[in-house]
Amino acid sequence: MGAKSGLALKALQWLIRGVQFLSCAVVLALFSYFLAVASRHNINIPTWSKAVEGISGVGVLYTILGLLLLCCVAGHPFTSGIAIILDVAFVGAFIYVAQANRGGASSCSNTVNTVFGTHSASDSLGSGLPSFRQVCQMQKAVLAVSIIAIVFFLISAFVEVVLVRHRRKEHRFGPSPANNYTSGYGRRGGFFGRFRRRKGSEEEVINPNVLPEHTHPEQVRPSYNTDGTPYNKYGESGFQHDGQTAYPETSTYTPAQQNYGYVR
Repeated sequence: MGAKSGLALKALQWLIRGVQFLSCAVVLALFSYFLAVASRHNINIPTWSKAVEGISGVGVLYTILGLLLLCCVAGHPFTSGIAIILDVAFVGAFIYVAQANRGGASSCSNTVNTVFGTHSASDSLGSGLPSFRQVCQMQKAVLAVSIIAIVFFLISAFVEVVLVRHRRKEHRFGPSPANNYTSGYGRRGGFFGRFRRRKGSEEEVINPNVLPEHTHPEQVRPSYNTDGTPYNKYGESGFQHDGQTAYPETSTYTPAQQNYGYVR
């Protein structure tokens, strides 16, 4: 049970990190293209576009590192703690990316607001370059993947918490001499099992080297106290069921006198 759930959690986190990587890669690729076009054709571009490219670039490196370390240190408290902090940080970072590309939320027709400025959708950046409508559609894609990244960074932070808890359970209840080398951790009694009375420490910790406790005198009923017996199958002691003596003394044998010494 424990090993299967741990493998399922790792596979889920792997999938989440993969989606995060693809989202960051899309943003990085598009804004790298924007910066390359602006640099080649001497087009002024706002500073926030460089910030978006930096955020997406760091996001790509972080998600690649997360995919690699997931196989080795998944659920480790130290690495998972750092991952949770970075996941929350990237949530805020991609909120900024989505806000910076809010111009992509328009219909990309008539007048559009793009990273290269506000122009008519039918205008072009230059010969062989995309039109402003196409640039607007690219920013629409950036806006969409930014929202996806925000959602998946939130989910990955939650999964990291679950991985840490699962790792602690595995170390506490995993294979060991104390539990006869069983796999995983013990089952709970469902949702209502947590409301049951917990066992005491004397029931939870069992020392195999301690002998069982002997019966105390006050725990034993005296044998002569037959009044407390609810049913006596064979009557009183020494008598049969019909009241006759169980072992009557019918023998009249008397031992013979023996004379010791010489017989005259």
